Amino acid sequence: MTAIALTIAGSDSGGGAGIQADLKAFSALGVYGASVLTAITAQNTRAVTAVEPLSPELVRAQIAAVFDDLEVRAVKIGMLGDPQLIRTVAEGLRGRDLAVVVDPVMVAKSGDRLLAADAIAALRSELLPLATVLTPNLPEAAELLGTAPAPDLVIREAQGRALGALGPGWVLMKGGHADGPTCADLLLGPERHLLSAPRIATRNTHGTGCSLSAAIAAGMALGLAVPEAVARAHRWLHSAIAAADRLQVGSGHGPVHHFHEWWQA
Repeated sequence: MTAIALTIAGSDSGGGAGIQADLKAFSALGVYGASVLTAITAQNTRAVTAVEPLSPELVRAQIAAVFDDLEVRAVKIGMLGDPQLIRTVAEGLRGRDLAVVVDPVMVAKSGDRLLAADAIAALRSELLPLATVLTPNLPEAAELLGTAPAPDLVIREAQGRALGALGPGWVLMKGGHADGPTCADLLLGPERHLLSAPRIATRNTHGTGCSLSAAIAAGMALGLAVPEAVARAHRWLHSAIAAADRLQVGSGHGPVHHFHEWWQA
């Protein structure tokens, strides 16, 4: 049977992040992708110039339509924007037998805010208990906990454990915002895994968070256990970042190369 993953997220008109990045990641990793749009953004590699959330009714209808017909095995949740949309998505997923990856999208690579401040409490209470895997970067983890970003691995682990106590089965504390020559992601749950890779010197990192969480969902749609799905996604994304400069897209933070294994160099 064809493995199917669903992304519930906003769009990126520049194609580097959001729904567009998720569908590319699903496809690159051998999974059929379905989508539920939560918001439309006017966006390119330099900035987000407009954001318009879709109505909860339309989001609810999209979720119903997908699950009515498709045998979805894993869901990735990205940009939701406001508390009402968060509650709508939680209602649509609650009680289903699914792997759920929650990427708590708050700020775009350009620095533009994508999650209203009053939505953080709803994200904590409604979606974190549904998450198989939560994938915050260091600033997102700090916002979810109401504290400062972790300066080292010891505090990063403590924050990840605190987030895990809010409901997720696993928490992947992403280290891309830290300093140093090595980028370390810390996976915390029933087991502890440290995934490290050399930091790559490129400005083309637009959509890294979206792509990683989608790649994890793709792995789980294929039946992989969480540690294996995360390790596979980590390796794939590192290669996609390493190949990003082969693309010539925009004049700001360009996208990672989702199809680095398939396109001619």
